[in-house]
Amino acid sequence: MSKDIQQMMVEKGIEAFFVSQIHNVRYLSGYKSDDAYLLLVRGKRYLLTDPRYVEEASDNTKGYQTINWRNYNSVGCAVADLISGEKLKSLHFEENNISFDLFNQLQKEIDVKLTPIEGAVEDLRSVKNIDEIACLRKACEIGDRAFNQILEDIEVGITERQLSAKLGYYLKNEGSDARGYENITLSGARTSLLHGIPSDKKIEEGDLILMDFGAGYQGYLSDMSRTVVLGRATEKQREMYAIIKKSEEDMIASVRAGVDAKNTYIASLKAMESTKYKKYHYNGVGHGIGLAVHEKPFIGPKSEDRFVANNIITLEPGIYIPKWGGVRIEDQVLVTNEGCEVLTKSPRNLIEISN
Repeated sequence: MSKDIQQMMVEKGIEAFFVSQIHNVRYLSGYKSDDAYLLLVRGKRYLLTDPRYVEEASDNTKGYQTINWRNYNSVGCAVADLISGEKLKSLHFEENNISFDLFNQLQKEIDVKLTPIEGAVEDLRSVKNIDEIACLRKACEIGDRAFNQILEDIEVGITERQLSAKLGYYLKNEGSDARGYENITLSGARTSLLHGIPSDKKIEEGDLILMDFGAGYQGYLSDMSRTVVLGRATEKQREMYAIIKKSEEDMIASVRAGVDAKNTYIASLKAMESTKYKKYHYNGVGHGIGLAVHEKPFIGPKSEDRFVANNIITLEPGIYIPKWGGVRIEDQVLVTNEGCEVLTKSPRNLIEISN
């Protein structure tokens, strides 16, 4: 068990902690499966999984005793058996990451008080160590290489779905190990859809093409967005792109350890404050990233997060005009005491693609 989680449990007076959020399970144990739970109780560490993964978990997870929960009637029964005799006053659980069924199991089988806790492991995850930073750098490098390749495939007549598939291939071919991480590839008026699904729409001359994508390296993720034009950009496209480029530059300049995340949101508005496009911006302009694509800290008008050194975050200002189109630029940065380091290296200038 890491010293950080031990210290957190001591500080919060936690005798026993049931962890069900899969990214938190991986962060604490190193175990990569989608079916696993952790039970941390008075220095003892248990990893609960089903028979399909017991051998792999035993071989690859150090410091945890692997438990096949199917040897019991349920996960709740397994937890009850493991804590019997511990004379606990309470068992803490992750209130935002537990199913109704599993909560009912615990409530039925366990005699001690069930105490909800929120964000405890997520707070630890938000500050990256040297190994995590190295993995995130690698993920960004993979994304940059894939982006450089996909530009060659953008042409009149290719569909969003086809372009998305090619981008996914380049990411995997360059070494991405991300699972279930689909890219967003949109064109024309559909670029106003913040998280649209690639369609069979064919790309046309003059279209904006928005690509929001990322790679994984040893489970750690990158997230980058670029908007390009097929052919010569119109005056309106250039105007919108220049505003968003300046918005992101202002955000980058605002980031530093000790700065409130909402101040970086405020910085994102400066470039569009006196323009007709401000009403088309979106409040969610950035987020932390690591094992999950969206994690603490979050950047928005109501954020209560504050940047600390070794946060890794994305900055993604955008303008989205319904039925017309949108522009987004997104980069991944490492927060330092002096400012931030941009980890995604792809060009941020407007790219006009000629066939």
